Amino acid sequence: MDAEAALRGLMTAIDEHRWDDLEGYLHPGFTCVLVHTGERFGRDEWIRFNAEYPGFDRLRVEELVASAEHAACRSHVTSTGPTGGQHFACASFARMSDGLIIDLTEVWTDVQQEAPLGTRPRIDAAPAT
Repeated sequence: MDAEAALRGLMTAIDEHRWDDLEGYLHPGFTCVLVHTGERFGRDEWIRFNAEYPGFDRLRVEELVASAEHAACRSHVTSTGPTGGQHFACASFARMSDGLIIDLTEVWTDVQQEAPLGTRPRIDAAPAT
């Protein structure tokens, strides 16, 4: 499968909580790096991490771009935590080998954060939607 089909299929399976289908998109030598925490997961660990993530609800792909061997997407993820609904933005970067995703690099952040004080000029900027 090409990179676009693999990453889109993987993200759809996650959104639909079809954990048993994830392995079909991932190369046996798969690794995922979470840039924001420095964690590194192998294929089985990453599938388990996703399947057992507390309160996970939805993953909606908002944009996906791809070439034959690489794909990247921007997603909106929701979950329910101790204080109610949580919203995250995620950027995922996939590299293919033998028709499967072998490397995945992800960067996660909370949404609705405010810029650190003093880091922006005094302008009236519209909030991002």
